[in-house]
Amino acid sequence: MLSNYEVFQLLTDLKEQRKEGLRNKNSTGQQNLNTIMYETLKYLSKTPCKLQSPEIVRDFLTEMIPHKLTK
Repeated sequence: MLSNYEVFQLLTDLKEQRKEGLRNKNSTGQQNLNTIMYETLKYLSKTPCKLQSPEIVRDFLTEMIPHKLTK
């Protein structure tokens, strides 16, 4: 399972890589993927995950251990 922070970071990194490289926007599948990435980044950028860091996520998970939560 991935946290919103991890998804946001992954998509942000992919977006940066795509800016640097050549991309094919002609295929329908690629256009659909671009739309999904755009919409997901748009949504996540309005949530607290935009302000999080790996340390914050790690600290949160450490604090949750005593509560014995399950996935």
